Amino acid sequence: MPRSKTLPAELDPSARQLVARLRRLKDHSELTMRQLAAKTGYSAKSWERYLGGVSLPPREAVEALARITGTDPVPLVALHEIAADSRDGRRARPAVQQQDEQHERDQGQPAGPTAPHSELTAAHSEPTSAPTPPRAAEPTLGRFPHIALTAGIAALAVALSAVLLLMLRLDDDAGQAAVTTSPRTTAASSPPSYTCRIARVDGRWSAGINQGRDTEIVYGASGADVAEAQCLLRRAGISPGGIDGMFGPLTLRAVKTFQDRAGLTVDGMLGPRSWKALRG
Repeated sequence: MPRSKTLPAELDPSARQLVARLRRLKDHSELTMRQLAAKTGYSAKSWERYLGGVSLPPREAVEALARITGTDPVPLVALHEIAADSRDGRRARPAVQQQDEQHERDQGQPAGPTAPHSELTAAHSEPTSAPTPPRAAEPTLGRFPHIALTAGIAALAVALSAVLLLMLRLDDDAGQAAVTTSPRTTAASSPPSYTCRIARVDGRWSAGINQGRDTEIVYGASGADVAEAQCLLRRAGISPGGIDGMFGPLTLRAVKTFQDRAGLTVDGMLGPRSWKALRG
């Protein structure tokens, strides 16, 4: 399995957490970029950018990866929304700062050297009139909406950071302790597990998983037929990796090794002849 590239240092913490979770799902499923593209509808180049931290994946891509790996998509979608909000906040902040600076320049132009001259003239012409209120208060009132907007954006960023920290802590706690949920929820969030029960049935070897079917399976397949073949390969002394029902690189290598030993065509595909040799 090739080692993943280091994520960019400037990547947002929420986006970094999301990409790390997506990488673990891909590595566990042993899917290549080409298979990932075929199963999700997004190109291999797009997945390279998503898993490399170059660009934030669409929400639909995150849900598709969760679906094909048998993972609960709710935590992944929550991380994606936080990362998207943080990215949009960083984009909007420079524009607001530039607008504030322009407004300050516009408000500062009338308050030039002409103001004291006007007040002096008014003082000589009308000595008994009330003093003119300071003009310095006008720019402050004009800047108030922009200051409030900037403060609101800062408060939103702080709130998002707090939510992100809470999500990360909950995610770590869930990984260290068993969460009490209903059986239906647990089954939906974890991939299926298989147990090899090797026995001779009617003179043929069986693992007790696919009811003795000899269905043709190829690289990239998944399910009970693949798990049956993995058990029989292990019985023959060839390790296919884990008994997870995924026809990945390790299972492909084990099938080719068995076909070579059995004198069959080494094509990596389990057809009727390979099944017959496995069941012996």
